Amino acid sequence: MQLQRRGPVGSEVPVVVEQERTFDLRGLTADIDGAFLAADGIGRVRAALAAGELPEIDLTDQRIGAPIAKPTAVVCIGQNYAAHAAESGDAPPENPIIFFKHPNTVVGPDDDVRLPPESVKADWEVELAVVIGKTARYLPDKQAAADCIAGYTVSNDVSERYYQAGVSGGQWSKGKCCETFNPLGPSLVPADEVDVQNLSLGSWVNGEPRQDSNTSDMIFDVAQLVYELSQFLVLDPGDVINTGTPQGVALSGRFPFLKVGDEMRIAIEGLGEQRQRVVAAPDLPAGAGAAAIRR
Repeated sequence: MQLQRRGPVGSEVPVVVEQERTFDLRGLTADIDGAFLAADGIGRVRAALAAGELPEIDLTDQRIGAPIAKPTAVVCIGQNYAAHAAESGDAPPENPIIFFKHPNTVVGPDDDVRLPPESVKADWEVELAVVIGKTARYLPDKQAAADCIAGYTVSNDVSERYYQAGVSGGQWSKGKCCETFNPLGPSLVPADEVDVQNLSLGSWVNGEPRQDSNTSDMIFDVAQLVYELSQFLVLDPGDVINTGTPQGVALSGRFPFLKVGDEMRIAIEGLGEQRQRVVAAPDLPAGAGAAAIRR
């Protein structure tokens, strides 16, 4: 079962895809968001499907939006694959590294990625994304953490490495929060349908392979991440966790950074794939860009 949101930006229709048939969810919910998930939305969809209560709808040619509407937080984990930590020049972390992306970075899986002014080190990062379905607060163990997960989707944690490190001030989020820097989707797949620690994931730029790994190589597994995060912050239904990226990014020095005109493809086994064109951010005022702060 795949939950999706299809249609123009701001007017997406919530749907469920089951056995290659698409069903309209507007009889159950106005959107796929935190409130829907917290109210046993996935269970209600399953029951409605089984009862034949959902009308079929043809949105084949419609844009696919992010599978969760307006996430209230996007929490990210850094260097959660040992080989990626090594290519970044760091030892594997002893504790999860946490940083944040602004929720308005989230766009549809095939929407354009806009490079900020004077971008010189834009990078791709395929990541498994966790979507929270129940409030997670000071959880007692990993099983309780797993029970708070609604499902999983595909994320591209696009990063501008110069902003991340060169003008960071000691924290990574400057390089993570530019508009469109978190394509998400295409689908939210329920947690109980995913063998989460055995998923192949990969990325390609202009058709050439970049990343090729498996979630079994995570340093901190998904349940451990949710458990540990709950000790430091409250996770709400609809929140998204990007769980880290494997080796094969441009930061390694083995590949060129992104430029306008490039095309990315990001895929995770069983969760789908996404494609983005890299474009310049439009309609910028004169003198805009991170370089302006150093003038």
